[in-house]
Amino acid sequence: MAGEKERLPGRGVEQMSRRLLVVSPHPDDETLGAGGTILRYKQQGDLVFWLNFTDKKEEHGYAPEEVTERRKEIEKVKGEYKVDGFYNLQLKPAGLHCCDRKELIEKAGAWIRETGVDTVILPFNKDVHSDHRVVFETVYSCTKVFRYPAVRRILMMEVLSETDYAAGDAGFVPNYFIDISEFLEGKIKIMQIYNGETKMHPFPRSEEHIRALAVCRGAAAGRRYAEGFVLLKGIE
Repeated sequence: MAGEKERLPGRGVEQMSRRLLVVSPHPDDETLGAGGTILRYKQQGDLVFWLNFTDKKEEHGYAPEEVTERRKEIEKVKGEYKVDGFYNLQLKPAGLHCCDRKELIEKAGAWIRETGVDTVILPFNKDVHSDHRVVFETVYSCTKVFRYPAVRRILMMEVLSETDYAAGDAGFVPNYFIDISEFLEGKIKIMQIYNGETKMHPFPRSEEHIRALAVCRGAAAGRRYAEGFVLLKGIE
C-alpha cells in the first residue's frame, strides 16, 4: 500500500503540547469538518497531524493535470494549517471498501503510535459515503486504550454533503463544541483552495452553508461560531 509520510517533529520541549490527529477520507474533509479547530489548536501552540486516506492518482483514472493540481492544493493547505505531520495513503477514492482492512488498520495504527496523539477526530460513523464509514471503522479500531494509551479523546466530526445525508435516525447530534469565532474566515479561505469543491448555494459545500452551520453550532454553544462534534470517549 503506497503512501507519502513526512518526518515528524521531536517531542523535546513540545511534549507538553496537546497532539491532535485529524483523519480525512478525502482531501477537504479535514477542512469541512475541523478546519476551525485545526487553526485554533495551532494558534494555541499545540501539534496537529493529518492522516488522509484517498487521493487523485493517474492509476485511479485521473488525468495528469488533475493529479498535479490536487498535489499543489494539498501542499498549500498543509502550509496554511502549518501541520506538524502529514501521512497520505493515496488510495483510490470510493474504493476503500475493496482494501484489505487489516493492512489499513496497521498503517493507521502505526501512524497513531508514531505521532503520540492524545486527541483523534474521525468522520461520522453514519456518513453516506462508504469511504467515510470505512475510515471511521479502521481508525476507531486504533484507539483501544490498552493498545494506544496515548489516545485520551475521540471525536466524530460532521462533513457537509456526507454527514447531513445520513439515513433515517442516524442523524448527527453534537455534544461537544469548539469555539471557532476567530477562525471561521480562515477555514473558508482554506476550503476555497480546493478547486471545484465549493459552489454557489444551494450546493451543500457552499460558503453560505459553511457559515450557516458555524452559526448553528455556535448558537448551541453560546458562541458566535463553532464546530460541533460527537464525543465518543474522553479520559481525564
